[in-house]
Amino acid sequence: MTLIDYSLYLVTDRKLLPPGKDYFESLEQSLRGGVTIVQIREKDTDTAEFLDIALRSKDLCDRYKVPLIVNDRLDIALAVQADGLHVGQRDMPVSVARKLLPANTIIGVSCNNLQEIEKAIQDGADYVGIGAVWATTTKDLDKPVIGVRGVGEMLQRLDGTSIKAVAIGGIKSQNLLRTLHGSVSPNNHALDGVAVVSEIMGSLIPEQAAARLSELISSFKRSGCIHKALSVSSDYSVTTVIDGVVDLLNCVRERSPLIHQITNNVVIAQSANATIALGASPIMATTVQEMEDLAKIHGALLVNIGTLVPTAYEGMMAAGTFANARRKPVVFDPVGVGASEFRKKAVGGLLNTWQSSVIKGNAAELAALAGSNEVQSKGVDSVGSGFKDPVSFVRNVARKERKHSISSSCCVVVLSGKIDYISDGTNVAVLENGHELLSKMTGSGCISGSCIASYCAAAMSKAQMAEEDQGKMVIGDMFLGAIGGILALTISAELAAVRDDVKGPGTFFPALIDELSLLSSRIIRERARIQIL
Repeated sequence: MTLIDYSLYLVTDRKLLPPGKDYFESLEQSLRGGVTIVQIREKDTDTAEFLDIALRSKDLCDRYKVPLIVNDRLDIALAVQADGLHVGQRDMPVSVARKLLPANTIIGVSCNNLQEIEKAIQDGADYVGIGAVWATTTKDLDKPVIGVRGVGEMLQRLDGTSIKAVAIGGIKSQNLLRTLHGSVSPNNHALDGVAVVSEIMGSLIPEQAAARLSELISSFKRSGCIHKALSVSSDYSVTTVIDGVVDLLNCVRERSPLIHQITNNVVIAQSANATIALGASPIMATTVQEMEDLAKIHGALLVNIGTLVPTAYEGMMAAGTFANARRKPVVFDPVGVGASEFRKKAVGGLLNTWQSSVIKGNAAELAALAGSNEVQSKGVDSVGSGFKDPVSFVRNVARKERKHSISSSCCVVVLSGKIDYISDGTNVAVLENGHELLSKMTGSGCISGSCIASYCAAAMSKAQMAEEDQGKMVIGDMFLGAIGGILALTISAELAAVRDDVKGPGTFFPALIDELSLLSSRIIRERARIQIL
């Protein structure tokens, strides 16, 4: 069988053509733009008209050496000698179609869940169309939208097989990179392609639309990740980590990065003041219309779901998308995610839409994300003694999240508590600084997100400086950024708690702001209590 390039898979739909746009003109322009395979879909066309359209489409595709797949209609596929047939779950079974079609004909099948993937494997399909990944208006959906994270689970079942996989459903240039980065199995099984309908078929200039999508796919293949650490390896040591954190402290003070924070209404002022005390600059904006412009100028984004109202949620969705597009760090704090089904669904929607650089949470929040019952939540707090093996837990969660970004990239996970555990999926930093007064203060966890975002912005800033020097893309070290943000807060808390003017929680916060502003390289080196495992 000829090797098929599934990377940019066009599914036709004449209903989407702009007024006055000829279908065959649109198809040829799409082929010139970089479409690598075409599926002709005519659900409401009689046989004679479908045959004519398919014959002319096959002629065009042959000229550009691009395979033509016919949707559903085996008779049409046979009549035009199509390269393949695509069937749905209610269409002719793959096993029957295989007997009727010529040898080496490609057969694909639509799949929405693991059971359908299993059947496709048993029936001997050549490829599967997995979806719908996103909500779509081009097809009535009778099955749930699975999201990019759901695609990864289905790809895992294809490990060890020769079956190719194409994602379909609502894929456009705006979410294409997230689709590619997020749809990866734990064993690094990535998509072979993406199926696009409306962005090409609905375009007045389909050649440009296809070329734009093709370039994004090529960019993904070249870069391999969104937030790859400078050295995601086992080379970290206590000395190199503390040196790196000190470097980031100085970078925050020198560059004063703008930190965009969509955060809990209860702690907006405290978080802004903590950001300023560190040396960074806060902007607390939630309006969706501002998000694209803010992504151009901020150094990092913090998304905290403590106050989950519809307008803020829309802003979170857009802010993370634009931050990813501009390679800005995204720190995500899923506050109280285990408290309600509403929060769980909201978090699922956010994590399917954009990629986090750092996910920070207490034991209950991370347990909810991981689907573990080991720690329960009470509102935004954890209940129970914690994880039996927090080191393994945080490393495994980081590894799992890492697979939703792509095999070589890194999503750092921070497990906050009396002892803080931070992992990039390989290394685990164990931080033992802090003071119990932090737990007596509203929003201390939210403030730690501000600190992490400030240090991650510095890490990205340093990477961009290196990129300019080296002339190639370099991505900031989010592992160091997360460690630096936690150490800044916890060391400052220790110093604030023993001041003569601190009598309890009420006087602790002003002193904490003071100590954040006074934090120095010397203090970090003297007081940091850290292990690297």
